[in-house]
Amino acid sequence: MTGGATGSLAGTILRGREFEPVEGRVVFEDGEIASVEETAVDSDRVVFPAFVNAHTHIGDSIAKEAGEGLTLEELVAPPDGLKHRLLREASPEELVAAMERTLAYMAQAGTAAHLEFREGGVAGVEAIERAGANAPVESVVFGRETVAAMERADGFGASGANDGDFARERTATRRAGKPFGIHAGEVDASDVHAALDLDPDFVVHMVHAEPIHLDRVADGDVPVVACPRSNAATNVGLPDIEALHEATTVALGTDNVMLNAPSMFREMEWAAKLSDLPARDVLAMATANGADVADLNCGVIEPGRAAKLVAVDGGSRNLDGVRDVVRGVVRRATVDDVDRVVL
Repeated sequence: MTGGATGSLAGTILRGREFEPVEGRVVFEDGEIASVEETAVDSDRVVFPAFVNAHTHIGDSIAKEAGEGLTLEELVAPPDGLKHRLLREASPEELVAAMERTLAYMAQAGTAAHLEFREGGVAGVEAIERAGANAPVESVVFGRETVAAMERADGFGASGANDGDFARERTATRRAGKPFGIHAGEVDASDVHAALDLDPDFVVHMVHAEPIHLDRVADGDVPVVACPRSNAATNVGLPDIEALHEATTVALGTDNVMLNAPSMFREMEWAAKLSDLPARDVLAMATANGADVADLNCGVIEPGRAAKLVAVDGGSRNLDGVRDVVRGVVRRATVDDVDRVVL
């Protein structure tokens, strides 16, 4: 794994936004894709864009698998859900070290960037800055709790419209020219209209989206970040990924590290098997769509894009014999199949 890399990767390249499989090589110079060359190569690799994990809470790295049997509110509701109490109890050094380990795992698993809802105000933003100082994974940080946190971060991440009135924070974020995201429709539908009234740049979850909500996100072109493994873990239901996809841009996120390993391979498999969507659409949710939400120049293999790439071994025991390489990547591949990551 390198930064600003120069070189090439040969194999079956999943090219462009359609993830068209072509035999050849990706050539990159100084961290940018220079060309995709179609040519015969002797390689079992399948090369695709590195992932963009569109919703995370990696501060939870200090509390993996804590809170068995608790409800979602008991686990994560501010200010006194279990995770918030554990975050307050952890020292800054413990918190940073735990996030460093998670970022290292994310890089190993092929994640180029993540959109982080970061608890703890300005101090929380500073903690993830320290954790990511030497990590190849880009952290797009959405500060929480205060306008000052937003000003220090890349945007503002609201917990949910039922938790408070975020009008002041929304106005300040707009004036700062930064993105505003908010949780909505996770436990029930009661907060969705109020969340959409804030004109967010994206919403997270939408498990309980009703037809009128889908019409609103379609009319407003509001992207949705779906987190099906998290929703299953907290027993709030599962998002209708097909309905969301029909309405708007959908990206995937792994959500709280206390609930799930931040593996986009696992998230893609869940999304694929919970829907009848083509594998290409699900791969886009894990790559290009997340990049679009965060305005990042990665997520697609084409000239001029950032050279953020993953190569899996198509001849591994797991992937050998796969007839449809895109379906194989989306529904079957795991971090154990990763042959090389360029970040």
